[in-house]
Amino acid sequence: MIDFAHMTISTGNLAFLGAGFGLGLLTALVLVKLVMHFFSDRFKALSNKALYENSRHFMDMAQSHFGGYVREAHQDFKVKEEAFTRAVDPVHRMLDRYEQRLGTMEKDRSQAFGAISQYLSDMAKTQHQLAKETDNLVKALRVPHVRGRWGEVTLKRAVELAGMVDHCDFIEQGVQGSGKGALRPDMVVKLPGNRQVVVDAKVPLMAYLDALETTNEAAQKERLDDHARQVMAHIIQLGSKNYAAAFSPSPEFVVLFIPGENFFSAALAARPDLIEKGVSHGVILATPTTLIALLKTVSYVWLQQAGHENARAIRELGLELFERLSTMAGHMNRLGKDIERTATTFNRTLGAMEKRVLVSARKFENLGVSSAGLPDCEPVSGSVLTLNRMKERSPGDETDE
Repeated sequence: MIDFAHMTISTGNLAFLGAGFGLGLLTALVLVKLVMHFFSDRFKALSNKALYENSRHFMDMAQSHFGGYVREAHQDFKVKEEAFTRAVDPVHRMLDRYEQRLGTMEKDRSQAFGAISQYLSDMAKTQHQLAKETDNLVKALRVPHVRGRWGEVTLKRAVELAGMVDHCDFIEQGVQGSGKGALRPDMVVKLPGNRQVVVDAKVPLMAYLDALETTNEAAQKERLDDHARQVMAHIIQLGSKNYAAAFSPSPEFVVLFIPGENFFSAALAARPDLIEKGVSHGVILATPTTLIALLKTVSYVWLQQAGHENARAIRELGLELFERLSTMAGHMNRLGKDIERTATTFNRTLGAMEKRVLVSARKFENLGVSSAGLPDCEPVSGSVLTLNRMKERSPGDETDE
């Protein structure tokens, strides 16, 4: 047994033992590192070699096993490709025709687009010119005499469209009375029976023209209300003139002609009772459409009147012709009697000539005076007079027959 109590180790020996242990440990670590590096490279080379051999062997086996399948697949693909080509060939031709048609359509579209562009350009120019002319028209309509003349021209055009020409059925700017109270309607339409219908075309339009020029909605509504009030004031003024008494005989109303549907609709929108108020004052509101309808009615009445007058003239002419035929029938009867008497006298004279003259004359033939014989004289028989006497017959005699 070792006696640890009596064993003594010096400090130098301990340092030497620690240095030897550290050196041995370091040497062991270096040897382990070298061994691991050596065997790692070796194992890597061996594994790479084994992997390459296995891959090459697998590729050889795959090529030998799948080569036949690949060749069969190529052949089958060619067959199916040909079948697919035959199947899609009609579609291909159709697509070619469709492409050609699209090209034609695109060409036509380009031409049409050019034409439309030119048309739109011309329309823009026309619109600009129209706006300019409209502005000039609005400015011209603000002049009273121009506005009045425009209303008269529109009125005359409506009358011409209705077939009421100025030289037979209507009178423009007729004047009734003189001085301050003279009545001057724009047109007086004649009716059968010497009746007349008065038409006035002096409608106020200043407020409506002001409404067209303003862009403020409230101001525009105010101007249109003023336009309706002006039309209503003109209706009251027109009703107070009593045209029916001045142009007697005349219906108990006067026609107020408004030369535009827009003028009338704007006033009616502001005052829906405008028509009723006009009727109560003896004023009938008329636009070009309604005036043409009114004048067409008057024209039809004139046609009916002309038909009645023609029927009356035909009746009178028939009576006159009947009287003349009756007189001529009497003359024909007397002529027939005279023809009968003449025929009887002729036959008597012919008989006397046959018995007393021709008998002696025929003796010259026996004496050889002439080789030509005397012709025979034929009497007028009753069958030659085939004309019946015309007798005057009364309507009662014809009914009896």
